[in-house]
Amino acid sequence: MKKKLILSFLVVFSLILSACSSNSSSTGGKEESKGKLDIFSWWTGAGEEDGLKALIALFEEKYPDIPIENAAVAGGAGTNAKAVLASRMQGNDPPATFQVHGGSELNDSWVAADKMENLNELYKEEGWNDKFPKELIDLVSKDGNIYSVPVNIHRSNVLWYNKKIFDENGLKAPTTFTEFFYVADALKAKGITPLALGDKEPWTATHLFETILLGVLGPEDYKKLWTGDIALDDVKVMEAAEVFKKMLTYVNEDHSSRNWQDASQLVGNGEAAMNVMGDWAKGYFVNDLKLAVNEDFGYVPTPETAGDFMVITDTFGLPKGLKNGDDVKKFLGVLGSVEGQDAFNPLKGSIPARIDSDVSKYDQYGKDTIEDFKTANLTPSLAHGSAAPEGFVTKVNQAVNIFVTQGDVKQFVGSLKSAGSELK
Repeated sequence: MKKKLILSFLVVFSLILSACSSNSSSTGGKEESKGKLDIFSWWTGAGEEDGLKALIALFEEKYPDIPIENAAVAGGAGTNAKAVLASRMQGNDPPATFQVHGGSELNDSWVAADKMENLNELYKEEGWNDKFPKELIDLVSKDGNIYSVPVNIHRSNVLWYNKKIFDENGLKAPTTFTEFFYVADALKAKGITPLALGDKEPWTATHLFETILLGVLGPEDYKKLWTGDIALDDVKVMEAAEVFKKMLTYVNEDHSSRNWQDASQLVGNGEAAMNVMGDWAKGYFVNDLKLAVNEDFGYVPTPETAGDFMVITDTFGLPKGLKNGDDVKKFLGVLGSVEGQDAFNPLKGSIPARIDSDVSKYDQYGKDTIEDFKTANLTPSLAHGSAAPEGFVTKVNQAVNIFVTQGDVKQFVGSLKSAGSELK
C-alpha cells in the first residue's frame, strides 16, 4: 500500500512538472538550453573573419542568452570545410547553420538530399521577398521553395592591379585580351611579374579560367555551357583554353606553392602587377595589408567582361533535425537584416545582398560594384559551385591543374568534355 502511494505521488509530481514546463514555454519563460549555435564556415582569413566576427557580435548584442560559436574551418574556397561538413551531414550531426554558395552547391547537394528545411515562412515574416533581387532568391530556391539566406554578393570577374607600377610605367588597366597581353609584355620587358597566381589550391586557376571563358563566350553562351546547350569542346572553349595557356606564361614561377592571399600580397607589395580574384581580395588588401582603394590598388572587370557580373553569394540555411531550430532562425534573421549585412560586407569586401542597405557605409569599390550589379548581365561561377554540380567542378579542377603544368590544349578540352557527364 505504501509503495502504491509513493508511486501515485511520483506520477502526480511528474505531471505537475510537465505542466509547469509547458506553461513556462508557452508564456515566454526561459527554456532549457538546447546547445550552442555553431556557425560553420571557412571564413578564417583577414576581412572575411572580421566580417563574421562583426556579425556574431551583433547577434550576441541582440540575443545575449543564446550561446554562439564561430566554428570556421580554414581553407580557401572551403576546400577543407566542405569535407568536414559532408562528414557531419552524413553522420546526422549537422552544424546549426553553415556557409554554402547559392546555386548548384546548395540545390544539387543538400537540398536534393533532403537535408534542409525550407525558409518560406521566415522570408514572409521578415519581409524579404522584395528585399533581395529575384535572381538571388532563385539561386537559393528549388522547386518553388527557398532554402537559404544570402548574406552578400561577391563579384568573381575582377582584375586587381598595383597603381604605382602602372603609373610608373605609363600603363592603363587592360579591359580586353589584346590590351592585357600588350601590358603583360611591357611589364615583362621591365622585369616585372605581370600576373600573380597562387594555385596551391587548384580552384584559383579554375577561377582565372572561368573569367576567360566568360570573356570569350559572352554571358549567354557561357551559361549554356553548364546546361549542355553548348558543347564543352566547342571552338570557343578551345579559343578560351588558348588564351588561358598564353596568360599562364606571365605568372610568377612559384605559383604552385602560393595560395590566393599570397598572390594578392605580391600585387599589394609591388612584386607583381596584376591578379585575377574575387572581391574578397579587396577585403584582404584593405584589412590585412592596410592598402587604400584607388590609391595603392585599382580594379577593372577582367578582360572582355565589362557589363558582366559573375555572381558568388554566400548563404546560410537551416539543416533538418536540429533541436535549436528557432534559435537558428534568429541568427538567420540577423544575417538577412540591413544591420547585419552592413556590419558584415564592408569588412568582407563584398556588397550587400539586400537592395535597401546603406550605401554610405561602403568604400568606392563597394559603391561602384553596387551600381554595376543593378544593370550587369549576371552569370554563375563555375569555380565556386554556383554554375555546376560539385562532381563536375572537382573534375574541372583536376583538368585545370594538369593543364597548368602541361599546357596541352587538346587534352584539356577533351578532359572538360569527359567531365560533362556530371552535368546530366
